[in-house]
Amino acid sequence: MSFWKNLKNQLGSIASLAEHIDTAAAEKSIRSSIYFRGPNVWILVFSIIIASVGLNVNSIPVIIGAMLISPLLGPIFGIGLGLGINDTGLLKSSLKNILVMMSISLVASFLYFLITPLNLSNPTELLARTNPTIYDVLIALFGGFAGIFELSRKEKGTVFSGVAIATALMPPLCTAGFGLANGNLVYFIGALYLFTINCIFIILATYLTVKYMKFEQFEYKDEAAGKRARRLITIVTVIVIVPSIWSAIVMVRENTFNENVAEFISANKNMYSGYIMDYKTEHRNGSKVEVFFTGEPLSASEKNNFMESAKEFGLKPEQIIIREHALGEGTDEAEILKGIYERTDDEITRRESEIKKLEDELRRLHSSDIPYEQITREAVNQYPAIVSLFVARGADVEAKGYSRKDGLLAVVTTSEKLADDEKARLVNWLKIRLGSDNVTLYEIVSSPDTEKDKASDSGKQ
Repeated sequence: MSFWKNLKNQLGSIASLAEHIDTAAAEKSIRSSIYFRGPNVWILVFSIIIASVGLNVNSIPVIIGAMLISPLLGPIFGIGLGLGINDTGLLKSSLKNILVMMSISLVASFLYFLITPLNLSNPTELLARTNPTIYDVLIALFGGFAGIFELSRKEKGTVFSGVAIATALMPPLCTAGFGLANGNLVYFIGALYLFTINCIFIILATYLTVKYMKFEQFEYKDEAAGKRARRLITIVTVIVIVPSIWSAIVMVRENTFNENVAEFISANKNMYSGYIMDYKTEHRNGSKVEVFFTGEPLSASEKNNFMESAKEFGLKPEQIIIREHALGEGTDEAEILKGIYERTDDEITRRESEIKKLEDELRRLHSSDIPYEQITREAVNQYPAIVSLFVARGADVEAKGYSRKDGLLAVVTTSEKLADDEKARLVNWLKIRLGSDNVTLYEIVSSPDTEKDKASDSGKQ
């Protein structure tokens, strides 16, 4: 029992927060970061435009850089803190500032996408910000925990920068601006939904942490005002927590459905005389999947077997909609084949890019090959005293600091010692011939006895 008790005490001391947090300093830091005035407004505008450019050109590094610049997290942590310590003034101020922040962001991204000459046919980074998933929920929740823990600890680190990147608040606002500029409500609503989900779960993480760390509660001088404040806080807390739990449950279900559909389609890609050309999932009015067939029409029994096989993957027959594009029924065969080719175009492009990289690497390796026999012939032609020539590529590494300098090692065996100027010319020739600025040359002068020993060893072998 003493072992388990000691282990429990040891783990408790490792995980203890008592000596490492400063809730008063954390509260002060959050209160000072919720306002959007002066430089903060311009920094937000600049970061939004940078993020919009990154989304427009599908550049992930640019988007990450913009998220590091952005001051978006302040009001969101302010809402969570206000809920946690029952401070309605802080709550109202944070809500007001987050609305200001959203308005500034939407206007900036709207104007950028309205005037930008760039127009991508496949804006994958924009599309990725229109469909929230359970992964977005988990990232926002645990990113929120990491953020409030970082704000609360005495010794600050670089965690907050990581939280800004992981929770990804800016890209959805930029995507919403793109939707407004292009009149695309799907983009606008989907992106705002993702932004709202991220905010809610960061607020939830902040609220739970503030309660757990026992931040000092806000005291009201007027008891009646205190009761009204607590009532308002309770209502807002319920508004935040209930939808967050419900959305998490819904997203888990949708994610599970999507995974089941992917496995089902993969297992039934080629059926009978038909072929599954594409499929599309939909979650608006219950989860459904449309499956697009091409080839010979499916018979009633084949359709029934297809529906029955879906049960093995957790799918119900009423969740599957079959769309047939059968050959020989007036359907343009060329269009169907074009659709199949278009689906594989990205994969072909990816493979071609990979092949090009491999070919470049192969050329690089070939270019570094040393033509040993030819080099030796040329060297002997210039210096008849050469008996053999050993050349190898290597690296000269300093013992202090481990700095590296690539170069060549040449060992020349001669029948008689080369003059110093001959060795210098040989080194310069090797540098030019093999394209290296670093050549180290060692000379071994062979004697008649050495040659006899070599011949003797050769005879023994």
